[in-house]
Amino acid sequence: MNHPPEPPSEGTAYKTALHRVVGLADYERVAGIGSPLFKEDLNRMHELARRIGDPQRRVPVIHVAGTKGKGSTAAMISSILVAAGHRVGLFTSPHLHTFRERIRIDGESISEARFVNAVNRVWPHVEAMAKEDGAPTTFELLTAMAFDLPLSEGVDVLVLEVGMGGRLDSTNVADATVDVITSVSLDHTAILGGTVELIAAEKAGIIKTATPTVVAPQVSPGALEVIKERARAMDAPLVEIGRDVHIDVLDHDLMGQTVAIKTSRRHYGVRFPLLGAHQAENAATAIAAVEEFDASIGPEVIARGLSSVHWEGRFQVLDAGSPTVVVDGAHNPQSMGVLRDAVREYLDPADTVVVFGCSGDKELPGMAEQLASLATHVVVCTSRHPRAVPADRVASVFEAVGVPTSHAPNVAVALDAARQIATALGAIVVTGSLFVVAEALEAWQGIEPERYPELERPTASEAKSVSGLG
Repeated sequence: MNHPPEPPSEGTAYKTALHRVVGLADYERVAGIGSPLFKEDLNRMHELARRIGDPQRRVPVIHVAGTKGKGSTAAMISSILVAAGHRVGLFTSPHLHTFRERIRIDGESISEARFVNAVNRVWPHVEAMAKEDGAPTTFELLTAMAFDLPLSEGVDVLVLEVGMGGRLDSTNVADATVDVITSVSLDHTAILGGTVELIAAEKAGIIKTATPTVVAPQVSPGALEVIKERARAMDAPLVEIGRDVHIDVLDHDLMGQTVAIKTSRRHYGVRFPLLGAHQAENAATAIAAVEEFDASIGPEVIARGLSSVHWEGRFQVLDAGSPTVVVDGAHNPQSMGVLRDAVREYLDPADTVVVFGCSGDKELPGMAEQLASLATHVVVCTSRHPRAVPADRVASVFEAVGVPTSHAPNVAVALDAARQIATALGAIVVTGSLFVVAEALEAWQGIEPERYPELERPTASEAKSVSGLG
């Protein structure tokens, strides 16, 4: 596109700001619909950051990449730093219910007024760039809004979660104080590469010269070696969870888990509400990152920060009754295997009814294979997101691996259907996509979501017309 769309003449300031954000090129909307779209450099994001004064260079940055666990790890780091007395900006994606979730201050989503102010501060530069070399994307605008927090909100540290990949992600124009790479697995293969090693190379692209880097446990030895090689090339000290940091899960229940973590500096005993062995790894990764950022932050502060972390949609128990109801945003085969194991460890249900929907760029057959040994029945559904796979296609894949299925027209109806099927000693697990999880939470908790008319499913010609990545 050459020019951003004009905002509507009526409506609230917040609706106008939302229209501006979603009216730009949005690759979350077209991924898996049109042909893969590639980005060759970060020139556009560098230019946008320069125009707003490069505020991301005025405060320390902790940069978090990875395939799974990066959002949880970023949230844990933020929560610890807030407990230590910092004013923390946290940038994550995607959101569950509102764009405001993507930019948080001290763990809280920014208000509508702050969102409007953030858009308005950056928008003149978006318009100017549109007239010259082409407008930034939705993700680039949001990244710039997060970068602006040190100036507009007095934030003294930024925690930035990579949107996709790392090397060419918009957040990578920031020079981090500490880099973090969580677990790497196959995802977004059409864009990032068809092997875990290629994807790891994209993630490792965030590692800058001499920047301390923390790497979480890797399932693939090849991925770990790629990350190590990048760290060696950049002369970046590397802290490996599992080699330099050790984890011992002491106990767990549906309210949380207690974990002993030993680093080269200290021993920690922490209890936090996020469930699953993978979250224990994320907690260790967060602690190691905080140590690299500021070794003076003591164990009591770290324990307090982790105890108050909140991160929706990740093995979140909605009802511990009969049956137990869990939502989890697993969306690739590896994370689905982790979810399967967590259900068995934490719940050990007599039967498991899965509510499932996924996006078009995900590896559906691999996820179905991981769930085949757990699910006694799958209720397939389609979220309202334009990338959602039609329910009949999802059903055919589960039926091919021997799992009985039924259809529901939307997530809310699917959740009701699952409650009719599951036994009192069983479990209902909602998974396959954060978009499906979001709609389940909205149905369960009576949340009114934001709706974006601009984000209806695009035509094939619209999908082909978009170029570059966020």
